Amino acid sequence: MKIRIVAAITCIAVIVIALILVLRLEGENPVLKIDGLSSSLKASQNFFISVSDKKSGIRRIQVVLNKNDKETVLYEKELPMTNFIMGGSVYDYEFDLQIKPKEIGISDGQGILSIYVSDCSWRGWLHGNNTIIKQEVIIDTVKPKINVVSQQHNISQGGSGLVVYSLSEPCPENGVVVGNNFFPGYSASKIPGVKEDHFYMSFIALNYRQGKETQMFIKAVDQAGNASKTGFLHYIKPVTFKKDIINISDRFLDQKLPEFDDDLPENASAVEKFLIVNNKLRTNNTKKLKSIGNNTENTLFWQGPFLRLPNSARKASFADHREYRYNGEKIDEQYHMGIDLASTAHTPVPASNSGKVVFTGYIGIYGKTVVIDHGFGLFSAYSHLNTIETEADKIVSKGEIIGKTGLTGLAGGDHLHFAMILHNTFVNPVEWWDPVWIKNNITNKIKEIKSKG
Repeated sequence: MKIRIVAAITCIAVIVIALILVLRLEGENPVLKIDGLSSSLKASQNFFISVSDKKSGIRRIQVVLNKNDKETVLYEKELPMTNFIMGGSVYDYEFDLQIKPKEIGISDGQGILSIYVSDCSWRGWLHGNNTIIKQEVIIDTVKPKINVVSQQHNISQGGSGLVVYSLSEPCPENGVVVGNNFFPGYSASKIPGVKEDHFYMSFIALNYRQGKETQMFIKAVDQAGNASKTGFLHYIKPVTFKKDIINISDRFLDQKLPEFDDDLPENASAVEKFLIVNNKLRTNNTKKLKSIGNNTENTLFWQGPFLRLPNSARKASFADHREYRYNGEKIDEQYHMGIDLASTAHTPVPASNSGKVVFTGYIGIYGKTVVIDHGFGLFSAYSHLNTIETEADKIVSKGEIIGKTGLTGLAGGDHLHFAMILHNTFVNPVEWWDPVWIKNNITNKIKEIKSKG
């Protein structure tokens, strides 16, 4: 009987020991996640580190920076264990880590950032399972230097301009901030005749609402994330835009609303349908037209003043404040973000300057539309066309016919709605038609950096 009891106890003991060994000798590595880890360390770098080990628990965490054979411990944590048999008591752990290289005596240059995590397993002669992440980093705590090259920046409300500057180092993010808008900078080395690669150009714009109080400055962020800002001398000329009254007739509504039937409720009145088109649809269509300017070629396609529709009369101006009336009562108001030009019906429309066709198609109130990218964020748009005679991705020359005028979209008569867009902002085309304005504000600045190169 005693032998059976001893055997049973021994059997149980073996099972318990075997179970402990299986549990304590588990071979799964801890899970380590890091947010903010990159190939560069700037003057102040923040990381969020999370560690988990669901089986035996977390034992030790260490973050080390090695540079020039010197090891600097940035973070070290020993986590408590329940006991030797049961293992760790912490299965999830997370923390924020801020590294300021200069404050801890680490100079700029190349180094290796290492994160070590071990668990409470008995594997590795009680050293546990280990997870190690190593990242080669460039320590860069110096902000980029910005030097303003262009001297004069006279910009009209609703107008355009060019800022030229140089940077002390390549910066993946650089450009000019105008109010809450950011206009990217482009390497001037893309311009024929510019030899130096540290010159940058940013074509900028003020929208029709931005006046003298609008702030402007150049911003540059280097590879490590160090950011610099600098202002530049500029003068903003206020502009008073024209007001116009447009009387909406039943004949106009009967003529135009069927074109938008797919976007309108059947049971709405003609005036209600017009208001939907003139507000909701206009907003969506304008956003689409502006969004085309989010992608541009790093090539200056255009040369000289832009062309306007030949032998045409201006029927509406840029940023006209339009008041819409029906039966003598005001029913709506909008701003006109282009210039309406009218000639004879179905007049051939030339490309205003050389560029790449990036859109051909129908855009709601704008009707049949062509958009041309002239490079570095500058676009021209041609709307209300009767026919489109070009295609997307085609490189067109200045004066090349791209379509014919018409009255597609919300047009009351045959004409061309011509608009110019800088990055994502409608600007006054009149400036780009003016050879004197282009010389004083654009080409002279480009010539200056060619002479410096």
